[in-house]
Amino acid sequence: KIDWSVKSMIKGCNICGVSDSDTLSFIVNHPYPPKFIGFICNYQKSPRYVEFKKLEKLLNINKNKSLYVAVLVKPDQEILEKIKNLPFDYYQLYDCTPEQISSIKKTYNKKIITAFTIKDKSDLEGYKNFNDVSDIYLFDSKGYEKSETFDHNLITEIKFNKKLMIAGNIKYNDDLENYGKIADFIDLSGGLETSGLKDQSKIEIFLNKIKQIKNEN
Repeated sequence: KIDWSVKSMIKGCNICGVSDSDTLSFIVNHPYPPKFIGFICNYQKSPRYVEFKKLEKLLNINKNKSLYVAVLVKPDQEILEKIKNLPFDYYQLYDCTPEQISSIKKTYNKKIITAFTIKDKSDLEGYKNFNDVSDIYLFDSKGYEKSETFDHNLITEIKFNKKLMIAGNIKYNDDLENYGKIADFIDLSGGLETSGLKDQSKIEIFLNKIKQIKNEN
């Protein structure tokens, strides 16, 4: 079980699945902007997928203090070549082997968030194989484009030697400090939406809450 008395580790957050310039402007110009902003670059099943031409235009907005993250599911050569000159700081990779990630990291000189989709304990076994190629581990649910949850207690027993990001149906108004007992960064996407669109009032509450938790630390 999570020991709720332990001090929070939260260092910031990731707002993922941004797909329009109004939302992006609001986020990067916020007094407490997120550390990371994620864009769905090649997973077309996601309602948050951004087609390349639109992505190019969208990323023209000055990122200010945030870092841009390309979210890529099993990316092929074509998409990697297409996005290589866009202002991404990190690639968040799903369904890649350590060898594939190593090759992407070397070729494109990006920092890597390795994403693991978790349903039960057995899904946690392989994370150590990615130690050499990952800058951050992300533990997410199996839902991909759907906001599903997983038992976050599963990762409390593990001692990681990497920064840890956590996702999986977390809500903007949850007791976010609780997640800070197990993770460095909280990743929200669907939890910041109303009827499938990013909701600035929810983003506002979320960013203020993260700021407050960091202050308490």
